[in-house]
Parts: sequence; C-alpha cells; structure tokens
Amino acid sequence: MISIRQLTKHYGTNPVLRGIDLEVAAGEFVVVLGQSGAGKSTLLRCINRLVQADTGTLCVAGIDALACRDTIGLRRQVAMIFQHHNVVPRLSVLKNVLTGCLGAASTLSSILQLFRREDVTLAMQCLERVELAHKAHQRTDALSGGQMQRVGIARALAQRPKVILADEPVASLDPKTARLVLQYLRDATRDLGITVLCNLHQIEYAREFGDRIVGLAHGKLVFDGSARSMNEDDIQRIYPGQTTQSPDLGAKAQTMTVPRAQVRA
Repeated sequence: MISIRQLTKHYGTNPVLRGIDLEVAAGEFVVVLGQSGAGKSTLLRCINRLVQADTGTLCVAGIDALACRDTIGLRRQVAMIFQHHNVVPRLSVLKNVLTGCLGAASTLSSILQLFRREDVTLAMQCLERVELAHKAHQRTDALSGGQMQRVGIARALAQRPKVILADEPVASLDPKTARLVLQYLRDATRDLGITVLCNLHQIEYAREFGDRIVGLAHGKLVFDGSARSMNEDDIQRIYPGQTTQSPDLGAKAQTMTVPRAQVRA
C-alpha cells in the first residue's frame, strides 16, 4: 500500500529525512515513534504531498506520489487526522463529517457544499462507528476535545480513503480519552481494511494499538518491528540521550510521555 525507498527531505541545509526505506501493507496499523524533530510529521506530509520530498521513491495506493501531477487525486486516497482536530466549530457535527465527501464531488457541489443523500447516509454511518451519531446535529464547538477528534476520524472515514495518516491525534488528550480515540481509529480502519500510519510520542500506546512500530531518530529509521520485539536498546536508539527511572518498558513510556492538558472525555 505504501512503498518508500531512500526518501530524503531538507529544510534549507537541515536534513530532516535521511534515506528512509519503509513498506506498509494494506490494512496495517503502523505507529511511528520518535522525539520531536525526528522527522515523523515530515514523513507523513511527504506521503500526501503537503511537503515535497527532495529525492527517493514514494508509491501510495499504486500512485507515484513524488512524480504525479494529480495531487487532488492522490489526496482522495489519503485522509489526514491532525493533532488539533481541524474541525469547523460553528458547523454541526454532521456537516463537519460531510466535508470528507467533498473530494469526490463536482467543483460546483464542493463550492456550494451540496451533498447527496448517499453522502449523508455515509456520514451518519461514519459517526456511528465512533459512537457520535446522536450528536450529529449539535454544533461541533459544544463537544469535548476527545469527541472533536472522533469527529475528525469520522470525517476521514467519510473520504473513503485507502490510507489514513494520523499526526499526533491524541497529543492533547488525557490517557483515558486518548485510548478511547485510538481504539475507535484502530477498530474502524481494521473493519474497513484501511492502512494507517500514526505518529505518537507515547510508547505505551504504540505497544497497545500498533500492529507494528517504526522508530525514527535524527531523520533515520532506527527500528522497524513488532511491539513485542522492541527492547531497551531499541528504545534508546529511538530516544537517544533520554534516561528512565525504571528498566520496565511501561515505566519508560511514562517517563518519556510529555504531560499534556487534560480534557473531558
């Protein structure tokens, strides 16, 4: 589904991605771990062409993502879930989810936001998957942070993508809500066979939800394997220079997780 070979990206003279090689299979839920500045967000943004890579090859859902001129066509196949929800607060929950259908609509329908009956049916089905159908007609700004992120998941599902890129989707959520959001994301995409590449900081979440973990450090891929196979040495390569208070991986995860603002579930 995603095939990356020797992918590089520089910002000015600063190398951010240094020859990344990565294969992600259809339907796989892959968690990307790494410190801030390791290149996680840049990697995701290269995949959907929000950022243009410098060199290498990148194939997504059969599309050459570096050479293709149809960026809109590529992004129809690749949905994105952002850290800060990116919902329109004054719109209803349902209308926010319906925006995920606009990529497949005509230009006029997109401008006027004219939605077909089947689009509304699909949007409601996506809301049911994240258990928010009962909130469909409420304004989105009445929701909690965790609920807004679930709206973001429903909107991504409404796009009917082959790939979902999730960039720190639970960074601002408390642990209970974060696990709930990741559970909805994993279950929905697994049921639909959607490939997921999800950036996280929290090792415990990566071990709990990822089919596979990829670790980046200083723009290089330093780990690629199952959660069970990841050991202390692997974590030190992903998080160089950080110390732990306990040799236990769970304790290490707690130590490395940056405290975030708490929100209601």
